[in-house]
Amino acid sequence: MKVSFINDGFFSRLETSALNLRSSLAGFFGGKHLVKTYGQTVEFADYREYMLGDDIRRIDWNLYSRFEKYFLKLFTDERQMHTQIFLDCSGSMGKTNVSKAEYAIGFAAALGFLSIHNMDKLSFKLMKGDTVDDPFGTIVGKTNFFRVVGELQNVEFDDETDLEKAIVSCNDVGNNDGLTIIISDFFNDSNWKRAVDYLVYKKRQVLLVQVMSRDEVDPTYDGRVHLIDAEAPDITNDKNMKIRITRAMQSAYAEALNDLIEDIRSFCVSRDASFITSVSDSPIEQEIFGKLLKAGIME
Repeated sequence: MKVSFINDGFFSRLETSALNLRSSLAGFFGGKHLVKTYGQTVEFADYREYMLGDDIRRIDWNLYSRFEKYFLKLFTDERQMHTQIFLDCSGSMGKTNVSKAEYAIGFAAALGFLSIHNMDKLSFKLMKGDTVDDPFGTIVGKTNFFRVVGELQNVEFDDETDLEKAIVSCNDVGNNDGLTIIISDFFNDSNWKRAVDYLVYKKRQVLLVQVMSRDEVDPTYDGRVHLIDAEAPDITNDKNMKIRITRAMQSAYAEALNDLIEDIRSFCVSRDASFITSVSDSPIEQEIFGKLLKAGIME
């Protein structure tokens, strides 16, 4: 599989942007994200009165000479966050629609680059069945990142994925230390809401990216068709059927899809999570600089 949605020029344009993470996250020392706590950077933030046990090297002696009180200089604190991208590798994400799979990988790569460029740690979690595969480990630095992007092209999309079990069973999602991104079409029977609740419980910032193909958003089928479940194509599967597509069925499908999208959106709002939808024939650059900026995830 060849990722054709991203290129060197696109990565270069991403270098002027960054993921906008909450300042209340903890993270690790040595990054670029400003947090609410005070730290050891060179950027001045505020003063406070000296208290017993404080480091006397931080006393501002100029203020002491004016007020005859001891005041400490406080500096901003910058942290390194951990971005985890959970990629749904089920059959509906690309088994019969290669461009959709390429698009999902391209979107994951673009979001991953935003993290690496800003000195954050990155992990790609591949969801298959009810488990998570972490073939690349924790990624730090652009050299390792571009190597991994090349290997991502070999990811296979097949079978079903249980988003809830896959994410909840992952034992290294972290705690209050960064952003979790779930990339999926959310066309499955799993309780993905419990997975989001689990991540919120772990104090992770959450972004859901729904990727769909143009045919899924605006199907043009009519007449008699044979529908086959991409995640379970066996002929005995009761989801496989031969039917006649009518206008009424197309209208019902459009209404059901809108209901699904609104359900995801309203749930994310209730959990202080972010959500965007993207169609695989839309330029990734347009989605990144448009929808992510509007959602407040990117700055």
